[in-house]
Amino acid sequence: MGHVLHAWLYLLGTEAAALPVARASRDRALALPHNEREARHLHALGLLMDGRWYAAGRALEDLSVDYPHDLLALQAGHQIDFFTGDARMLRDRIARVLPDWSLEVPGYHALLGLYAFGLEESGDYRLAERLGREAVALQPDDAWAQHAVAHVLEMQGRREEGIAWMRGNPAWQQDSMLAVHNWWHLALHHLEMDDFDSVLALFDGPLNGHGSTLALELIDASALLWRLQLRGVEVGQRWSGVAERWAAMAADGCYAFNDFHAAMAFACAGRDDLLNLLHDAQRRACGRADDNARFTALVGAPGVAAVEAFVEGDHARCVDRLRGIRNQAQLFGGSHAQRDLIDQTLIVAAQRAGQQGLARALQRERQMLAEQRRMQ
Repeated sequence: MGHVLHAWLYLLGTEAAALPVARASRDRALALPHNEREARHLHALGLLMDGRWYAAGRALEDLSVDYPHDLLALQAGHQIDFFTGDARMLRDRIARVLPDWSLEVPGYHALLGLYAFGLEESGDYRLAERLGREAVALQPDDAWAQHAVAHVLEMQGRREEGIAWMRGNPAWQQDSMLAVHNWWHLALHHLEMDDFDSVLALFDGPLNGHGSTLALELIDASALLWRLQLRGVEVGQRWSGVAERWAAMAADGCYAFNDFHAAMAFACAGRDDLLNLLHDAQRRACGRADDNARFTALVGAPGVAAVEAFVEGDHARCVDRLRGIRNQAQLFGGSHAQRDLIDQTLIVAAQRAGQQGLARALQRERQMLAEQRRMQ
């Protein structure tokens, strides 16, 4: 199972360069004696290696029905639900097995954290917060549970509480693959309070200062700089460094959500060479017989076109592209908080395109949604 775990960790990083490493780990596991449960993990890994996200998620779903205490199957399936934007399964995959668990079972805190995030993405903020806080109380360094509560506080606009929550528990900051993303959540609270100095300090420090080349961390870097620019904040040469670190993935066409965020960096840094590589990669992706072909065709490619149009000052074209994808953006994954960037960009683009009626309507929609979320 060590080889299986290694393969899942690399595959779920959503990077093409990780595929040979994951495949080698799976091959080593296949060469060893393995039981029926382990064989089903290996089957699910093979499906995901072939780009069959939905089939891999289904295989893990069936595995969890028969083996409800297989936390690795639950965690990997939960991640696949996230990457495919399936909020219902993000919640219900965990809900199905929760009655089989108890406080006495090792890893119970992790299951609560997974369920809390699924509840949050399904709009059940009250229960999500309660279970997320319970999980962190059981295991303070449970970064996923910390993150689930951070999402609740973000969705409900509870800025001061959000800052207190993230700064009050330093345990999540250590030895966690989710640390950068959790720093991003803290930065969002400061951003919404117009505390731009704190946002830039977080960006230059724990969020981006270590120069990560991981796609999941570069997404946070791109998204934060883009949000700052939407608010008119000067970010200096920061885009150049982020673009340079995205460069190795420009030609991959591995996962549409990554492409969308890489395009922000390439466009803002003036890297037309990398944008051209990205365009070619997306065309190849659309021609493949895998699930990312659909992610790219329906959301990723129009999203990249919208980003480029915005940076070029063609705000009317940006509006047109974003209006075409905003109601199906969940198809290329991410959370509500991450995909909110689409709506934020659409409002600013509409304003700059002189479409004030549309901008006003979108702002009203946003205000009503915020009020609804605060009441939940």
